[in-house]
Amino acid sequence: MSSNKEADLTSAVLLYAVRCLAEGDQQALRSMNFGPKELDALQGINLADLYRADALRVHCLKIDLDREVFWPMLAHLRHQRESEELQRTLIVADAPLDMMQQLFGMSSREYTRWRRVLTLAPSVGRPPELDETDTHTLWYAWQERVQACAEAPLAAVDYLGLYHETDIALRCIWALVQRWEAYGEPMAGAGANQVIEHGP
Repeated sequence: MSSNKEADLTSAVLLYAVRCLAEGDQQALRSMNFGPKELDALQGINLADLYRADALRVHCLKIDLDREVFWPMLAHLRHQRESEELQRTLIVADAPLDMMQQLFGMSSREYTRWRRVLTLAPSVGRPPELDETDTHTLWYAWQERVQACAEAPLAAVDYLGLYHETDIALRCIWALVQRWEAYGEPMAGAGANQVIEHGP
């Protein structure tokens, strides 16, 4: 039995109404204009009736768009989509687990699943220490972003920007920036492990 858009709409709303009835969501039913008689009729609807509705080419509904809900809903969906795209981009760039946990609250299981889905090799071991040139390149790029963010913690897009700007592995960027934020700044002409009280 082939369905059509009218039947799909009717079946979806009737199934929603039946679920509201089963869960005792009277407010939702009233908002859809279901009265006592209609609620009694819903009690007798079964799955076979919903299947038969697939043959209907009419519906009994009045569609009314609530713009006060519609636009915030779309904005929320867009924000979620952009966040998920950013997370995938970071993981492809080999973002470490602790970075994804701190920035997005991602669990280790979800992190592992994404790496598997994206067919990325498992990451093991600590990130390598940077040489003096790369350390200072990252330092100056990081300082520019810190000043632009008015001393606020860097966001995920900032780390991705540092990755593209410096061509330094994201694992190294994360590890070194966390070290700088926690302990201080790198000494001019020294290795990445050394810190002092003032910048170069």
